[in-house]
Amino acid sequence: MDGAHIVWPSGTEHRHLDWLTLSDAEWTAIRLSLRVSFVAMIVSLPFAIAIAMLLARGRFWGKSILNGLVHLPLILPPVVTGFLLLILFGKRGPIGAFLAEYTGIVFSFRWTGAALACAVMAFPLMVRSIRLSIEAVDRRLEQAASTLGAGPFWVFLTVTLPLVLPGVIAGMVLAFAKAMGEFGATITFVSNIPGETQTLSSAIYTFTQVPGGDAGAFRLTLISIVISMAALMVSEILANLAAKKVDTA
Repeated sequence: MDGAHIVWPSGTEHRHLDWLTLSDAEWTAIRLSLRVSFVAMIVSLPFAIAIAMLLARGRFWGKSILNGLVHLPLILPPVVTGFLLLILFGKRGPIGAFLAEYTGIVFSFRWTGAALACAVMAFPLMVRSIRLSIEAVDRRLEQAASTLGAGPFWVFLTVTLPLVLPGVIAGMVLAFAKAMGEFGATITFVSNIPGETQTLSSAIYTFTQVPGGDAGAFRLTLISIVISMAALMVSEILANLAAKKVDTA
């Protein structure tokens, strides 16, 4: 030790820096995970709002069946969900073959398939959060807007949606976090292809299967924790802002 400075043994500091330095493959997995999670969250959001509204307010035969189907991915093993997606959306599947032939959209073994798998697994969490918020809305506020001549869609857009916005934000964050951590359905449906379908979770799994991969797995684990915590903090801020706007409206 020299004064207030620590004198590292020769090469020790460089070894520490190398251990903390992310490789190009790791950066690719991080970017892909963020891309997949964001796309899965945004694309599923309008469907989640519609289904949540239907389950919260609708009265129709088969409502319990629809509710069960929506929440089925939470109950099934993720590998089963991934296998079902492969059967349906694979190149030879009924939906996958149709989309590939007429629209050029291919899901199997592509990053789009990873986004689809993450969206399916995260969908129940988003729907449930939004549904609970809708059920908590005072119906008298909507009825007052209706008596003033507003149509159902306009009432939903100007009254219901602002009131349930904190729940929507919470559902979006839950879906994003679930997508970031999704593994079983993704690896079953789109495999573990570096640069194409290898997300953070599958990259961590790959590191744990090779000798000397502990450092890489630890680095990516830390990155996952930081991203998840940042998402939760941002969602809390946005939810509080939305709640304040509702209170002052």
